[in-house]
Amino acid sequence: MDDGCGQEEYIRLVLEAYRKTPGTMGTVRRPDRVLAAQLYQRGVSVSVIENAFVLAAARRLIRPAGASPLGTIRSLAYFLPVIEEVLGLRISPEYFQYLRHKLERVAPTQSLPSTATPGPSAFSADDGKPNRTPAAWMKLPALPRPRTPLRRG
Repeated sequence: MDDGCGQEEYIRLVLEAYRKTPGTMGTVRRPDRVLAAQLYQRGVSVSVIENAFVLAAARRLIRPAGASPLGTIRSLAYFLPVIEEVLGLRISPEYFQYLRHKLERVAPTQSLPSTATPGPSAFSADDGKPNRTPAAWMKLPALPRPRTPLRRG
């Protein structure tokens, strides 16, 4: 890992990226902090984790129009399999930039993790307002229409 930051900064960066990832609750819990510390101890770079967030968010958001909505992500642990997948991938960083661009068009109201520049500015400005899941993501599936009995006459 060559992020050039200490454990506290690493944890802050990972949790901020997690909090701003589309589809998450936007809050951080103690187990999320513990897991971020474990990822630091394992030597997983922040950019790998951010790329995993982007990949998972893209898979969740870019789906068929009629697909039923997915639930809100409530834990950093949700991303562990995707982090492991990204660690094993041999994909150009441009692919993840491409996914970020696609996600910005699909979910323009929520900032995405970005490895474009180091430090806090990489995660877009924080206006102090809590991130909220856009209402469009919380739509309930349409209920089937009740069948009316056929009248025979």
